Amino acid sequence: MKLQTEIELRPEENQIDYSSKILLLGSCFSENIGAKFDYYKFQNLQNPFGVIFNPISIEKLIARAIENNRFSDRDIFQHNGIWKCFEVHSELSSLDKYEILENLNSALQNLQESLLTSSHIIFTFGTSWVSRNTEKDEIVANCHKLPQKDFNKELLSIKRISESLINTAERISAINPNAIVINTISPVRHIKDGFTENSLSKAHLISAINGLKSSLVYRKPYYFPSYEIMMDELRDYRYYSEDLIHPNKTAIEIIWEKFLKVWIDPETKFIQKEIASIQIGLFHKPFNPESVEHHKFQEKLQQKISSIKEQFPHIKF
Repeated sequence: MKLQTEIELRPEENQIDYSSKILLLGSCFSENIGAKFDYYKFQNLQNPFGVIFNPISIEKLIARAIENNRFSDRDIFQHNGIWKCFEVHSELSSLDKYEILENLNSALQNLQESLLTSSHIIFTFGTSWVSRNTEKDEIVANCHKLPQKDFNKELLSIKRISESLINTAERISAINPNAIVINTISPVRHIKDGFTENSLSKAHLISAINGLKSSLVYRKPYYFPSYEIMMDELRDYRYYSEDLIHPNKTAIEIIWEKFLKVWIDPETKFIQKEIASIQIGLFHKPFNPESVEHHKFQEKLQQKISSIKEQFPHIKF
């Protein structure tokens, strides 16, 4: 008896291996998957500007990085004694004006380098709902807890999202034509916008991404169904965290395993297993650190680490 529907998945070409460089941009779910890349020591950069939920704000940052349009005084503002920037997450904010500009431009350089060198770029879009700052008449990535009256809430049209995705894909293709672009939609439910509004938001993203197949002349972006796996295969609250909005560890693990089957070269399985063994060893807390057994354990662990580093010098533990 079949108790769940399954999303049909198949391995793609140009898979990720330990020579790949991966850039992940978008919602907090991109960091969930990024944490898996970190654990297994794949080369990756995650959200240098923090979590960004909407495609317009992601497009702006990519354009800024490619054009080397550095942040300056006009891009920041002070609120409650803290310097902030509407284009990025609050984690880059600072009490010091010069520090925030340094943080922003350092992140910009990291993004620029990653866009030029990444073999795989993974976008995780969270929502079609955006906030527009009324004073600047610009869509912002983060409201930074400013008064609600300073913003208008808007739903991006399918056409507007499509234009943004095409612009982003073409900009990337112009500087890094071999990059594989993978789009996915965050399985996190943005129900603070409303249940119907969340469904509408996700539908606009899905429609826009689907339209890319016929809109782009060059290399077509790929789609990984994170959202569909969560909504259809894992349609049970036992797969959600306590807030009933975010996928829990089990759900993230299941989606990661499915991503592995599609996008990770199966020849990396042995290395992943060895790295997992090392990670477990590094987190091990000995009962007696001075025992002969523990010294032997440490020696064997260092041998494993040396073996991995010999094969992949870029890996660090």
